[in-house]
Amino acid sequence: MHAMILAAGRGERMRPLTDHTPKPLLCAGGRPLIVHHLERLAAAGYRHVVINLAWRGEQIREHLGDGRTWGLNIEYSPEPEALETGGGIRQALPLLASDPFLVINGDVWSDHPLTPPALSRDTLAHLILVDNPSHHPEGDFRLCGERVLNEGEVMVPCLTFSGMGWYRPALFANTPTGAFPLAPLLRQAMDRGQVTGEHHPGQWLDIGTPERLAALDQWLT
Repeated sequence: MHAMILAAGRGERMRPLTDHTPKPLLCAGGRPLIVHHLERLAAAGYRHVVINLAWRGEQIREHLGDGRTWGLNIEYSPEPEALETGGGIRQALPLLASDPFLVINGDVWSDHPLTPPALSRDTLAHLILVDNPSHHPEGDFRLCGERVLNEGEVMVPCLTFSGMGWYRPALFANTPTGAFPLAPLLRQAMDRGQVTGEHHPGQWLDIGTPERLAALDQWLT
């Protein structure tokens, strides 16, 4: 099974912690954030992981190496400038399988088991949604059964996209090279009924500020 960790962001909201250290290498519970991901991926049966790199990316490569410490094969997708989520995934496609692959934001923490879903041939994406945190009360998408919908389509509460999801390479067909966001692609696929999802009621945290990093560190220790 193949997975990608998004690790190219500058981490502006985490400054000054990220002035000299890339956000995925900030520690909580005695280990870098990205190591928590690698441990969970290995436990879930993933063996091949792609990591995109931009800001201070050489530190991530030096720290993780080829991944054998965790029983993984790690490959890197360097970006001279951060390509945003969509552009970063698109550039890394040659390193990923033709089957659906998992993508995880490098700045989230969750106890989701990362078990791959069974996707129909027409499904281009499967998203993990979580309860809305206090810093994002409006949420992102609506979940109606297994279908994920744009927020205005049905009168059910919005949930927050966790930054974890499985994607088919076909989702990125006909997209341009360079930087572009992922959300518009997902919304277009939702309009075609090609996005499914699940609600994860367990632990999840968007580690976007020093305060949230400290809270996670305290909880883990």
